[in-house]
Amino acid sequence: MKQRSDVSSSRRKNRKRHFTAPSHIRRKIMSCPLSKELREQHGIRSMPVRRGDTIKVVRGYYKTKAGRVKHVSRQRWSIWAKSVSHEIYNGKTVGIALHPSNCVITKLNTKRKDRQEIIDRKKSGSAAGGDSRVD
Repeated sequence: MKQRSDVSSSRRKNRKRHFTAPSHIRRKIMSCPLSKELREQHGIRSMPVRRGDTIKVVRGYYKTKAGRVKHVSRQRWSIWAKSVSHEIYNGKTVGIALHPSNCVITKLNTKRKDRQEIIDRKKSGSAAGGDSRVD
């Protein structure tokens, strides 16, 4: 049963909103789950992926490959990691575009303090009992 009158449950409308989402919303959609160690350490389940994070591919053809994120494209819904690549016919190595849902973050890039602020904010929200919306 539908809980809120202002949110659509239509598949067509939800797909349209997903694929035409602006960049600041795509950032949240392009989140990766954290590894078990990071989940226990920080107390959160997922984070938006960022250049410099170390990821491990857990689904797909390149499963078990790991590397540091070198590029995140919100426009293409893809991320590229350094060691996840293959060789093409002329001997060049090209990177593989990965979807963030097929990866797990194994090490966070916390050089900038805003990343730690995000972790603290998410942790305080999850400690309060989950969703802080007022219906």
